[in-house]
Amino acid sequence: MRNGEGNGLNLDERRCSAQYYLCSSGHAVSVIGVCRPMETEEDTDLDFSLFVHMERLRPEQSYAELHQEFIDLALMAEAGGMSTVWTGEHHAMDFTISPNPFLLLTELSQKTSKIRLGTGTIVAPFWHPIRLAGEAAMTDLISGGRLELGIARGAYQYEYDRLGSGIDAWTAGQKLREMIPALKGLWQGDYAHAGEHWEFPNATAVPKPAQKDGIPVWIAARDPNSMEFALEQDCNIQVTPLWKGDEEIEDAAQKIAESRAKFPEKSCKTMLLNHTAVGETEAALSSLTNDLSRFYNYFGAWFMNKRTIYDGSIDPLSDEELAANEMYAPEAMRAQNAVGTPEEVTERVQKYKALGFDEYSFWIDSGAPFEAKRESLKLFIDKVMPNV
Repeated sequence: MRNGEGNGLNLDERRCSAQYYLCSSGHAVSVIGVCRPMETEEDTDLDFSLFVHMERLRPEQSYAELHQEFIDLALMAEAGGMSTVWTGEHHAMDFTISPNPFLLLTELSQKTSKIRLGTGTIVAPFWHPIRLAGEAAMTDLISGGRLELGIARGAYQYEYDRLGSGIDAWTAGQKLREMIPALKGLWQGDYAHAGEHWEFPNATAVPKPAQKDGIPVWIAARDPNSMEFALEQDCNIQVTPLWKGDEEIEDAAQKIAESRAKFPEKSCKTMLLNHTAVGETEAALSSLTNDLSRFYNYFGAWFMNKRTIYDGSIDPLSDEELAANEMYAPEAMRAQNAVGTPEEVTERVQKYKALGFDEYSFWIDSGAPFEAKRESLKLFIDKVMPNV
């Protein structure tokens, strides 16, 4: 586990003493049931991280309240010993609120001391290479060298139509491939670029990144070509099955292994981003799976880009529409995601560890109430992480 040089307790001290954090109401909330010792070199082969956004599903939710809940969950992640907190980039949509993840990560850098701070992910076609290189380096500087830069082509045509001049996913992917070497050149300094999408004379990212070996870059990848590109560029690989379950995860692990075999001289880290929810009662699990079912129905609606958008929110789905989509039915969500009791989720994560992933990221976005998210994360920290 890599950590920056932030102030505060050392890692051994923090894991034994940070059993409480102050929530937005000012009360001390327990997040760790027992003191967990610092891992040894032999058992650090799977890191845990949190993937989290502000998400607004009802008009009565205030942005200020959602922001504080985001902060509270990130503080829980650090107190619980997670390696990284990730948040992404999305625009003009209440469904996922993060117009510039560097702002939230910079804020978190002032409220935390050890946890690494990741963009999950920057949308490459919405940025100029010089601007992205500089803002990433400044965030790395402010955070004391804790930035992880996740980058992708993007997911929503809705956003492409508004920020990308209507480009399609293929063109967005080509911009991603042009962006990566430009970023690394700008961080090195005195770099000129003449590409298909950007052209500029000699330039240097100012400031330079704080990390001596540069900012780790993660590429969101689903197909072998993208994985091989990541390896060629000395980048890490992030994969997610979305709602498609263990078969998709096993397929991704196989593709990564085959890609690595083509580049034996290269090394990279791999992260599995997976929707996760932990409950101890059937009632809690039923509620969590219903929330996840609704989340994916709305994810699909945003992705299809066919419904009316008003004031940042999509035209609500009817109960009939929700019930008719068997692909996102609650029972499918429980079967195909890491949803279950602590014992059930532990067993699944152990399986993912055996597939060779280096990091497991708890994707907490689901539209569930904050208290339910907090309890689910607490159970994962207390009863899953120590047993994987």
